[in-house]
Amino acid sequence: MLTPFSRTELLLGAEALARLKAARVAVFGVGGVGSHAAEALVRGGVGALDLIDDDKVCLTNLNRQLCATRSSLGRLKVEAMKERLLDINPEVDVVGHAVFFAPETAARFDFSRYAYVIDAVDTVVAKLAIVECCRAAGTPVISCMGTGNKLDPTRFEVADIFQTSVCPLAKVMRKELRARGIPSLRVVYSKEPPLEPRENAPNRCRRDGVCTEGAARRPIPGSVSFVPPVAGMILAGEVIKALTFSR
Repeated sequence: MLTPFSRTELLLGAEALARLKAARVAVFGVGGVGSHAAEALVRGGVGALDLIDDDKVCLTNLNRQLCATRSSLGRLKVEAMKERLLDINPEVDVVGHAVFFAPETAARFDFSRYAYVIDAVDTVVAKLAIVECCRAAGTPVISCMGTGNKLDPTRFEVADIFQTSVCPLAKVMRKELRARGIPSLRVVYSKEPPLEPRENAPNRCRRDGVCTEGAARRPIPGSVSFVPPVAGMILAGEVIKALTFSR
């Protein structure tokens, strides 16, 4: 009998699909990277997702984020993304958490519930907290390094954080992880040197109030439609392969 996952079953088999359906994965950050990762997980057969992001859909998200459409402007990203995912697979269990993840909010989440965690957030503090929580719970995690200010999607690689180079965010993470005694972290990163954003008066999101309050907490990088989504797809692929082939 044909199902939405019949083509996937041809490659993975029925047993692997059953494992994916039974798995709960958390995606921290539902932006240009995380939204594509979340959708690829659902289309790949993962049966339950937690989406964590406090941002609302902004006009400047339309160029790269799956949850961003004209009709979703101003809505919480986790709500817009949940609606989209349920339209793809009504049987998937999606829980949206409109929370800015940080050490102060980490206690709200039981990391032992997750078969895998995807870190697609922007701040170093949040990334470190996710990694530490996963390590304490014994939950596997994969983290995305910088995708902003880049134009070459072919430069992404999957590696241990301590084998990375070029990426400024990875450099900071290596230092912080060493200080915490964390010996490894699987990451998706790019060796493409980041470009300098061509910011001018009309493009100053924070000044003009285009971006949401959450986005205004951090510097606004340039981004395009074809770089963050590739990182998100790679993240999802690594998770699906780990859940199906590593047993």
